[in-house]
Amino acid sequence: MPDNATEGDPRDPKPDEIADVVGFMPLIAAFFAKVRAEKPDEHSHSFADHGLTNRHAAVCVQLVAADGLSVTELANRMGLALSTVSELVGDLDRAQWVERQPDPGNRRRTLVSLRPDRREHMESVVTRRAEPLLKALDELTPGQREGFAAGLRAWARQLEAW
Repeated sequence: MPDNATEGDPRDPKPDEIADVVGFMPLIAAFFAKVRAEKPDEHSHSFADHGLTNRHAAVCVQLVAADGLSVTELANRMGLALSTVSELVGDLDRAQWVERQPDPGNRRRTLVSLRPDRREHMESVVTRRAEPLLKALDELTPGQREGFAAGLRAWARQLEAW
């Protein structure tokens, strides 16, 4: 941190950080721009009509991986506050992307699932968008994958607070 910088000021990246990490951000940004441009009509129209965002899509992605999760489980997986995820799930329910049902094993809990008419669509979206990331992960050792995943989670937390 420069001598005149205060706590909370952004720090200048070091040359090796630019070369090794920060310099790749424009390439990653290009991927996300392409993803936005290729969003299926069903997805983009429904999301736009209901004011849904990428955070709502992140809930749907988690439900592709494990259907029938409680709001608490979703919040833990996503690293978000329970109240935030509850609001996201409510929005998705009103937009008919998810359905909520009582947990048969514990009537006090509610389980969230993708609606059957949305599941296939979300599965294909996740498969398509995950392709380059999965290919990159295939090149890494298990330890490198663990470190990469930890880095992505840390970065996501920082982006959430940014």
